[in-house]
Amino acid sequence: MWVAALIAITLLGAGVVFLAPDRYAGKLAAGISAVPALVSVYMYWVYLTQYGGTGNALLSPGDIAFSQQIPWISLGGLEVSYYVGLDGVSMPLLALTTILTTLALVSAWTPIDERQSQFYGLMLLMEVSLIGVFSALDFFLWFVFWEGVLIPMYLLIGVWGGPRRKYAAIKFFVYTNVASLIMFAGLFALVFSTDLTSLALPAMAEAFRNASGLPTVAGINLMTLSFVMMFFGFAVKVPVFPLHTWLPDAHVEAPTPVSVMLAGVLLKMGTYALLRFNFTMLADTARQLAVPLAIVGVVSVIYGAMLALAQRDLKRIVAYSSISSMGYVILGLVAFTPHGMGGATFQMISHGLISGLMFMSVGVIYNTTHTRMVGDMSGLADRMPWTVGIFVAAAFGYMGLPLMSGFAAEYLVFLGSFDAATLGGAAPVLTAIAMFGIVVVAGYLLWAMQRTLFGPFAIETDYDVGPAAFHDVAPLAVLLLLVIALGVAPDLSYDMIQHSISPVLDLGGGA
Repeated sequence: MWVAALIAITLLGAGVVFLAPDRYAGKLAAGISAVPALVSVYMYWVYLTQYGGTGNALLSPGDIAFSQQIPWISLGGLEVSYYVGLDGVSMPLLALTTILTTLALVSAWTPIDERQSQFYGLMLLMEVSLIGVFSALDFFLWFVFWEGVLIPMYLLIGVWGGPRRKYAAIKFFVYTNVASLIMFAGLFALVFSTDLTSLALPAMAEAFRNASGLPTVAGINLMTLSFVMMFFGFAVKVPVFPLHTWLPDAHVEAPTPVSVMLAGVLLKMGTYALLRFNFTMLADTARQLAVPLAIVGVVSVIYGAMLALAQRDLKRIVAYSSISSMGYVILGLVAFTPHGMGGATFQMISHGLISGLMFMSVGVIYNTTHTRMVGDMSGLADRMPWTVGIFVAAAFGYMGLPLMSGFAAEYLVFLGSFDAATLGGAAPVLTAIAMFGIVVVAGYLLWAMQRTLFGPFAIETDYDVGPAAFHDVAPLAVLLLLVIALGVAPDLSYDMIQHSISPVLDLGGGA
């Protein structure tokens, strides 16, 4: 009942906020969102103390925490149920979603000054779908939540975004919706080629692993073709090169709280789905294609970092850096080693916190200076010391400063991929190239900070620049504390992650 309670509270809260007067909507939405955030923290604690040894939700369904299954409908002989539950991969992502949503809502109090009840209501509706994506264990239910994220995100960008908001919103919707259709077709090609009677994810995983005698399409084995189609569909959401072009436009035009959710949680939908479907249900095919997939990840790391180096808009810099960071997740997943896959999952959590923190910091600076362009401002450290201090700390977290979550995540990915058997002799080379991305990250972040934050104060606007309000800085401080906490004590989430990926590694003798 725990997951159902989270969904119900957030969904009812969205309805209340939609009907509330604008002047109360922001604080009401943050207060309502704080309830599922606190509940998820309690669930996280319960999981740590009572479910620490559970297996992967798709492979050990008897060990799923907070599970609930209720028969729902029948679709062409396939049974659909309301089936939800959490394991060591989805539990931290659920907590990330609820906490980041609450902080994003608080950060919206300053920049959102029109149609506030609608804005905050849509944010809560998006949270409902995100909770469902990370907890649903029936494909039909999961797909409803997966597609449900698109509608509020499209409206949030298209109505409250920047000058090119309509273009960015349509581009986001078209890219992600077409990708979902391709993914759906690839998965159901396998569904209809097996004797499945249920769309429960554990049942699908079992059927796909034992599938044999599958037909070929244009000389390509159906399993391989379906894997590629599913990978394509999920990779657009990640995104990876060359499927990334929707992301910078969406980030730049979206209001800051929406960018926080987009980078912090929505991108993780893609990597989470890759782990759940491609790398768990089709593990043998993933191992066979490990080298080309790793190359895609490494190219994304370097390409995203180089694009960020060429930007002058602080928001674009952070947006392109997300492409680079998600490349590390791909590299870790294809390694099929405990630290590779574990580090990739830990990177999802770490990047969600750090990218959210970076976008919030840029948003606070923009709210005060009304510019994001490097070169249009300098010396902000004297005028906005708390904001600048947290921004610098977040940037060093992105660079992999020890005792911050970014260092732990990247170290684990590199450790796991350096001698990965799935990558053969290419493993050290690919890992070394990916490590070079950290150098580029340091280059563009240090360049941007030196130009905007330090030196003599100067700004090319007529706005007064002073310390940000407490409600603007407080969410930044909370996120920074979480980044440091996971950096100092990675086992707060890494142990549960390891327990849940171990069955995936056992499928093909992963070391």
